[in-house]
Order: sequence, then C-alpha cells, then structure tokens
Amino acid sequence: MSVPPESVTPPPPSNPGSGVPSAEERQWALFAHLSALCGLVIPFGTIIGPLVIWLIKKETMPFVNDQGKEALNFNITVAIAMIVSWILCFILIGFVLLAVVGIGWLVLVIIATIRANEGTTYRYPFTLRLVK
Repeated sequence: MSVPPESVTPPPPSNPGSGVPSAEERQWALFAHLSALCGLVIPFGTIIGPLVIWLIKKETMPFVNDQGKEALNFNITVAIAMIVSWILCFILIGFVLLAVVGIGWLVLVIIATIRANEGTTYRYPFTLRLVK
C-alpha cells in the first residue's frame, strides 16, 4: 500500500534559533576559513579573503559571523608572526620560525575548514582576538 504524495510532510526548514547551522551557513563558514589560502597567490590575501566573506555575511548568518571573525583574527595573528619571523631572519632563527609558522598556518586552516563544514565552532590556538 503506498502513501499518497499529499499526505507526506516535508522536513521542517532549518531553524536559525536552534543553534545548528544550516548547510548554507556551513558552506560560507568553510569559505571564510578556506579563503585564507588566497594569500598564497595574492599579497595580504590571507586577511582580505576572510574579511570580505565576514563583511558580506555577518549580518545574515550568525555561524559565519563567528567563524569569519575567528578566521580573520587568526590570519592577522599569523601575519604579525610572519613579520616578526622575517625580521628575525637577520639573526638566522627567523628562517626556522617562518617554516614553523607557515606549516602551522596551513594545518590549522585545513582543520578549521573541516570543522566549519561539519558545523562545529572552531577556535584557533594562539590567536589574538582583535576583531570582536
């Protein structure tokens, strides 16, 4: 015996107040973290990418607002660390620090991207929270 199509109720839409981010919010949060990889091609792209996504979506998507700020704060912190490491290249320890910061940045951006795709709030370690 089959059920008539008019008696089948579709699943309810995602409730923004439920605390669970929608698929679209997860996707934009993923882009906020992943856009930092623009810095591999564009100067200051590590900051510009998350900043643009955060500014566009912060009013309409709370999860993107949170994760966009987190990505922006982390990439500002990494930019400061890279500048300090570059200055320390004059006493040779900077070369090691540049490599450590660069590899750490890449690994943490990938982890944050995966967590955002899962809908989990991610907090980067060692981050200065400059944008509130």
